[in-house]
Amino acid sequence: MALTMPAKWGKNVQPSTAKTSLLRPRQGRAAAFKDICRMKLYQTYLSPFPTRVRVLLYAKNIDVEIIEPEGFHGSQKSKSSYEEVNPIGRIPALVLDDGRVLPESEVICEYLEDAFPEPSLRPTDPWALAQVRLLSRISDFYVVMAMVPLFNESGKRRADWNRERIDAAVVEVFKSLEYLEEYIGEDGYAVGTSLTQADGVLLPILMLASKWAPALFGTDNPFDRLPKLAAYYTAVQLDPIAKRVMDETLEAIGASQGRRK
Repeated sequence: MALTMPAKWGKNVQPSTAKTSLLRPRQGRAAAFKDICRMKLYQTYLSPFPTRVRVLLYAKNIDVEIIEPEGFHGSQKSKSSYEEVNPIGRIPALVLDDGRVLPESEVICEYLEDAFPEPSLRPTDPWALAQVRLLSRISDFYVVMAMVPLFNESGKRRADWNRERIDAAVVEVFKSLEYLEEYIGEDGYAVGTSLTQADGVLLPILMLASKWAPALFGTDNPFDRLPKLAAYYTAVQLDPIAKRVMDETLEAIGASQGRRK
């Protein structure tokens, strides 16, 4: 899923991203990365999709190098050598320690659960697992899609905003948040009493809604009519993994806003 996100990433860009060529001619990606002995996650902190991957990596304590490739604005790629890593041209992409490359956030998360099963963020109970998948689907297919115009507008100076487009998008965002309100858990996490993949999906989306609320939504609290969602968003921030990824994203948003002023 491609989104146009505001400005460039925050700090912490790894020196290795400065290379102009990441793949040697006439070689497969695994061959080109054959000397790698540590996993690498290509991502940006401004995109919600790598966040779900980082949640799993941090929860499972997997050693990984995080690289923010050149030429990206959020999830959207501009001309960049990153296509030599991932021909699809989207982020995130995970380079395994043997050099194989795996794109697409949902696929990466499922791989990490299969390859590193403990601790698991995938419930074993069929109903609970169905709820994880349902919340993730609502987020990706309803909330995120409704937010696309807001991603596009928020990357501009406020004077250039299309208010009519924003207002129409906000109506759809609130409608989609009501779907989450219907199904969100009430025990401090999206599903059950511990962190799951659904939390990794929902966290960055709700955080963006909260961050944008005063300027784009016309309210200081986008969840004031969504009590279950409001309670969840407050409670989940007590989880150290959730707090870590939220802090990373907020820092990147702040840096991005500072550059546009």
